Amino acid sequence: MTFKLNDEQRMIQSMVREFSRKVVAGTAMERDRTKEFPADNLEKMGELGLLGMMVPLEYDGSQADTVSYVLALSEIAYSCASTAVVMSVHNSIVCESILRHGTEEQKQTYLKPLARGDFIGAFALTEPHAGSDPVSQSTLAERDGNDYILNGTKRFITSGKNAGLVIVTAKTDPSQKHQGISAFLVKKDTPGFIVGRLEDKMGLCASDTADLILDNCRVSASDMLGNEGDGFKISMRALDGGRIGISAQSVGVAQAAFDAAVKHAKGREQFGRKISKFQGLRWMLADMATEIEAARQFMFSAAAMKDRGENYTVQASMAKLFASEMVNRVTAKALQMHGGYGFIKDYPVERFYRDARVFTIYEGTSEIQRIVIS
Repeated sequence: MTFKLNDEQRMIQSMVREFSRKVVAGTAMERDRTKEFPADNLEKMGELGLLGMMVPLEYDGSQADTVSYVLALSEIAYSCASTAVVMSVHNSIVCESILRHGTEEQKQTYLKPLARGDFIGAFALTEPHAGSDPVSQSTLAERDGNDYILNGTKRFITSGKNAGLVIVTAKTDPSQKHQGISAFLVKKDTPGFIVGRLEDKMGLCASDTADLILDNCRVSASDMLGNEGDGFKISMRALDGGRIGISAQSVGVAQAAFDAAVKHAKGREQFGRKISKFQGLRWMLADMATEIEAARQFMFSAAAMKDRGENYTVQASMAKLFASEMVNRVTAKALQMHGGYGFIKDYPVERFYRDARVFTIYEGTSEIQRIVIS
């Protein structure tokens, strides 16, 4: 059954599509080359209410539902996956976690400016030796009066360099395993909070991915998110929402690759006719269109379950698993249909192919999604 959008959802989709293709798309290829963070894109997105989409009006958000959010996110991803991943982490993980678990003071102090787009949020869970197994993280938080002293290194942190606020997980009681992990709100200018090396990545080049070093970083106990020992629970719930975001990014990039393949096939002539007339390529396009639509319905299903207040953990993992693997197949076929031109950086399909590769890895690999589902 096709998911039916209401008038408000269609309006948001139309508005973001116009903005994305008129504003975001124009600099995407150059940003991929220069690795320039899309700060100006994000500033405009903040003005449009796209950086606090699911945040209530009382905290300066847009109070949109999750379906509207994934529609908007997929439209941004269509033009620039680097901008989209920043938007996804900021909305799905950072804003939602503070809204769900934050104190009123934390919401007033941090959530409001995040929702307005005054600064960007990041989420620091992964470590050099703790990826798919977050319980093995080694960052420690020791109580010292009314503060906690954080020490450790976080790795592969999206927006780590450019974020104004980072949710950092650390062990407050290592003996309690996952129940001994807590979460902290750490401001960028906190002494002992150091941005380490930036990764030189295959794709998503305009989105910075950084090491974050915590060297006797003192954080007030009032900036703990939730209660002591809630960090693992907060992280896992945040990643459920984040995985819906990854499915939306995947749908957006796949649709862009598909549209580029169709345009190329209709314009390219070989053997005396357009290559779009060859059955072999037409069937490739048919398979691509079918997979994109299936992924879109997975995305809508998980988003709608979240909006209804149902447990959506499994559906989010299914959506992320299918969509992220789908976009890798679709971008590969789109590149193949371009022939030698698909291997050239002058054509955006080459960027789509590189950007898509990480979707099966971050915020839970495909293998982890299969564990969750099974």
